[in-house]
Amino acid sequence: MTITADHGYDDLPRLMSLMTGDEKHDFAATSTLDVLWVLYDRVLDVTPGRADAPDRDRFLLSKGHGPMAYYSVLAAKGFVPEEWLPGFGSYDSPLGHHPDRVLVPGAEIGSGSLGHGLPLAVGSALGLRAQGLTGPAVWVLIGDAELDEGSNHEAIAYAGAAGLDRLHTVVVDNASASHALPGGIAARFEAANWSTATVDGRDHDALYEALTAPHPGRPHAVVARVEPKNAR
Repeated sequence: MTITADHGYDDLPRLMSLMTGDEKHDFAATSTLDVLWVLYDRVLDVTPGRADAPDRDRFLLSKGHGPMAYYSVLAAKGFVPEEWLPGFGSYDSPLGHHPDRVLVPGAEIGSGSLGHGLPLAVGSALGLRAQGLTGPAVWVLIGDAELDEGSNHEAIAYAGAAGLDRLHTVVVDNASASHALPGGIAARFEAANWSTATVDGRDHDALYEALTAPHPGRPHAVVARVEPKNAR
């Protein structure tokens, strides 16, 4: 098994093309590609050699259906070997249609059940606080359709009231939610005492600025807008 970590962003389409299995959520994958790259390339304090370090940043992929972009970025950064990618979705591959934390190096949670990631991230942030680990940041990536799930709204309300300032949520907005949110997605977080930013989800510099914006005493949410799912 050979693991290299010298890939750049321009190599991600090639890495994604190696996964030729029965993928039924291709747009779910491509909608997250730029956010995932900026996080792993410029924001997250975690590397393959520190994937289990207590003081690492935690990244939780809640939008776990269509994980091709996630696996590509993990391969580009050396968490998983490139040679695993062609087996994506096959019976004996560790790279399933939903990531499995036991099988995929660097994956913090088994994901894919909509509405679970943000509550788990709240618990992770609380656990780190209880241990006195104030350095690590907790990041969770969700889709806008997950905001149809009530569990997320409970998590949003609790995190704001608890002042979980090491918690960060990225909402990839491809206009696939069933229930519109008056005032937009950011307004829901702002009402619960979150810091927010809304940006072009394909603009790497704008994403980096939004992801790293100061937010003392409050959790932070970034809404990354991409092409509408049904507009392709």
